[in-house]
Amino acid sequence: MTSSTFSRRTAWPVALASGLWLVGCAQTPPYERPGMDIPAAYKEQAAAQAQGIWKPAQPQATSMLPPTWWTVYGDAVLDRLQQQADANSPTLAQSAARLRAAQAAVASSSAAALPTVGANASSSRARSGTQLSDGSSTTRISTSHSLGLSASWELDLWGRISAGVGAAQASAQASADDLAAARLSLQAAVAQTYFSLRTAEAQAALLAETLKAYNKSWELTRNRQAAGVASSADVAQAEVQYKTTQVQLLEAQTTRSQLEHALAALLGQAPAAFALEATAALPAPADVPQALPSDLLQRRPDIAAAERRVAAANAQIGVARAAYFPALTLSAAGGYRGAPLADLFSAPNLFWSLGPALAASIFDGGARSAAVETARANHAQVTAAYRQTVLTALQEVEDNLTAAAALAQEEQLQREATAAAQRALDVVENQYRAGTVGYLNVLNAQTTVLSSQRSLIDVKSRRLSAVNALLKNVAGRWEALPPA
Repeated sequence: MTSSTFSRRTAWPVALASGLWLVGCAQTPPYERPGMDIPAAYKEQAAAQAQGIWKPAQPQATSMLPPTWWTVYGDAVLDRLQQQADANSPTLAQSAARLRAAQAAVASSSAAALPTVGANASSSRARSGTQLSDGSSTTRISTSHSLGLSASWELDLWGRISAGVGAAQASAQASADDLAAARLSLQAAVAQTYFSLRTAEAQAALLAETLKAYNKSWELTRNRQAAGVASSADVAQAEVQYKTTQVQLLEAQTTRSQLEHALAALLGQAPAAFALEATAALPAPADVPQALPSDLLQRRPDIAAAERRVAAANAQIGVARAAYFPALTLSAAGGYRGAPLADLFSAPNLFWSLGPALAASIFDGGARSAAVETARANHAQVTAAYRQTVLTALQEVEDNLTAAAALAQEEQLQREATAAAQRALDVVENQYRAGTVGYLNVLNAQTTVLSSQRSLIDVKSRRLSAVNALLKNVAGRWEALPPA
């Protein structure tokens, strides 16, 4: 055979296979990330910048948010709690298990592109009888043994298998991003619960200290009554003030205990086995590196997961379309089959088969077209979900920028109000000692001071929560940005 003859004989199968491969590739629509109109800047960033919350990031990344973003608070206890949560959280364990299942699905889908090989062996003994014309019968006992191998391979002519692999890979990537999102949410929840617990401690410490002062005032009022200077009404009012503050202290202590239980659950521990030493100290709100709205598309794991689901749904359209085309399978089998086991591997007992098989559905009552429409509808659904995820992320940043900026101003005003209330109390106490005002004025001034002090702790906590949420909003996949 000449080389030219060989080329002619092999050219058309190669060309046919290439053409079929191209047709197969065409079954899956070209994938493009869903388009979004992303603003160039956040609406509320100016107010946050004015309060020193939203600061430009530098290329040296000294102010970048690391994966351990909560370390910006400089709280060693919080660092330890985050490590425990990452190691023991059942929520993370669930997400990690889902990721392993998705990765196994990729391996399963990829295996469909490879040939399958099987082995079989059998041995049988049979008895058969024959009725002769003269009325007699004969009996025959036969023995048969066989041993063989079989192989089959479905050619991916229309891209069904490759599209399925692509869908599984995109789903696995989405599961990996889901795990990252779950970890980020857990980290933020641990930080927030920890801050709320410290807030309750601060409230309890303030109330406990105030109770000491109120007890002295109550005792002083009783002494003044005994001396005929104060009335019984003054004593009763002092007692009411003391008892009411005791109730508030019990409420703060109860809140602290409940938050400690919640923190234990986040860490994957039973509440009875977990205890946190009280410090009554709130960390200062951290600075948040400035980010552009478009940066969220690369950093937020929930957005990344939503985008990967769009890619998976796009690949599933290719899987559904490929069902319109026949499946071509190459099969081969061979082995030995014979009666005497000793002579099983002799040449006369050898058998083999080789050939293609083509299977196609001629009529299915519209099942394939319905499957394609289902795949398209699912693609439209996850595309809309992706856009909603982006919009929600943008809203969260805007909301927390607004809250953090407003609460920074509110904290300053509350500090001033607390200082003014303390000055007013000092004046009223001097007037009471001078006998120019009644004890009710002192009680009112003391109540105002306590209320202002508690409000200051509360606004500090709410500001810390807003900044913590903002850190979560821009955390995840943080990379250096050019100076703003």
